[in-house]
Amino acid sequence: MKRYAAEFLGTFWLVLGGCGSAVLAAAFPEVGIGLHGVSLAFGLTVLTMAYAIGHISGCHLNPAVSIGLWAGGRFPASSLAPYIAAQVLGGIVAGGVLYLIASGAAGFDVSKGFASNGYGVHSPGGYSLTAALITEIVMTMFFLLVILGATDKRAPAGFAPIAIGLALTLIHLISIPVTNTSVNPARSTGVAVFVGDWAVSQLWLFWIAPIIGALLGALAYKFISSEDK
Repeated sequence: MKRYAAEFLGTFWLVLGGCGSAVLAAAFPEVGIGLHGVSLAFGLTVLTMAYAIGHISGCHLNPAVSIGLWAGGRFPASSLAPYIAAQVLGGIVAGGVLYLIASGAAGFDVSKGFASNGYGVHSPGGYSLTAALITEIVMTMFFLLVILGATDKRAPAGFAPIAIGLALTLIHLISIPVTNTSVNPARSTGVAVFVGDWAVSQLWLFWIAPIIGALLGALAYKFISSEDK
C-alpha cells in the first residue's frame, strides 16, 4: 500500500505541477511562462518525485511507464493493475484540485481545454489524428528508452532522475504543438474528465499510443542492451 500511495502522490504532483503550469501560468499577463516553462514544469515534477519516491515505488507516475517496465523485465505483472489504478486516481484528484483553483478566477472556462490533449481541431497546432498518433508513439518510445537506460545497473548511479526529467522536458518542447503532449494516460485522464465532451472522446488515443510506444521502447532497449553470447 505504501508503494501505491507513493504512486498516487507522485502522479498527483505531476498533473498538478505540469497541467497547473499550463492552465495557470502559461499565458499569465506579461510574465507567462509559455511553452518553454510548461515543458520545464513537467520535467521538474518527474525529477523531484524521482528523488522523493523513487526508492519507494520506482516513481513510474504513468501507466505506460509501468507497462513498459513490465515489458522490459523490470516490473512484475501482478503489480500493474494497482499501480495503474493509483496513478489514474492521483491524476484525477490533481485535476480536481486544479479545477477548484482555476475556477477561482473570473472568466475561467473549462471548455477551452484545461490542458487536455487532443488532435484535429483540438490540437494546439491543428495536427491530424495520424500526426498525433505517430508523435505520441515515438515520444513515449524514446521516453522508455531513456528510463530503462538511465536506470540500468550499468549506468552511472544517482543521475537517472536528471536524465528522465530532462527527457520529459525535451518531449514537451517537441510535441506540445502537436497534441499538448501526453505520453502518459494518467495525465491525460486527470484533466479530460473535467472537460468532458471532446476531451473524453479523444482520450482513447492518449491511452493506446503511449502504451504502444512504451512496448516498442522496451523492445528496443532489450535489443540494444543485451550482451552478445
